[in-house]
Amino acid sequence: MAVIAVVDYDMGNLHSVCKALEKAGATPKVTSSPKDLQKAMAIVLPGVGAFDPAMQNLRSRDLVEPIKNIIADGKPFLGICLGMQILFESSEEGSEKGLGIIKGKVKRFRRSSDIRIPHMGWNQLEITQPMSLLWEHLPPHPWVYFVHSFYVEPVEQKINAATVTHGSQTVTAAIAYDNLTAVQFHPEKSSNVGLQILSNFVSQVREKIAV
Repeated sequence: MAVIAVVDYDMGNLHSVCKALEKAGATPKVTSSPKDLQKAMAIVLPGVGAFDPAMQNLRSRDLVEPIKNIIADGKPFLGICLGMQILFESSEEGSEKGLGIIKGKVKRFRRSSDIRIPHMGWNQLEITQPMSLLWEHLPPHPWVYFVHSFYVEPVEQKINAATVTHGSQTVTAAIAYDNLTAVQFHPEKSSNVGLQILSNFVSQVREKIAV
């Protein structure tokens, strides 16, 4: 079994993420301990809520540097929703600095007549890294579930693994490079497609262990 640490920083429904990881064949371990993160085979950073409280909670638990070090060391990592956004340098949602692991900012959707905020519900992905293991065994334009009012804008567009169009805006829906993957949508709420994405991540973890 692949033991995957799910970071607990009081910013999300950990139960649904853990149940989905179990269905995907992993053994999730909810923790806020840097030692547990180091021992785990991979890390999942979920998140629901606002940018500033998320960063404040990570700092109060002394988790910022351990997370940065674990990613730098090459351990498989998956960020989900807010857990994707806080990987960036800053956000228009607040004033706190993000983890700064990815260069770029988190931006607010522009209000217009053809858009609803938050972007909530099912939407189709446009895959921009078709060879990424994240998308194995999926249809060309999979449907996934979103709930967000902000989106990430990486400096290096080549790390985009998928985009999504909401109204007239096309924004980053997933990123992937090296050992780091992150998604704006909620795989744990995305039915069979989401379960397959998590299964693909678990498979990557097992391949990493086997090397």
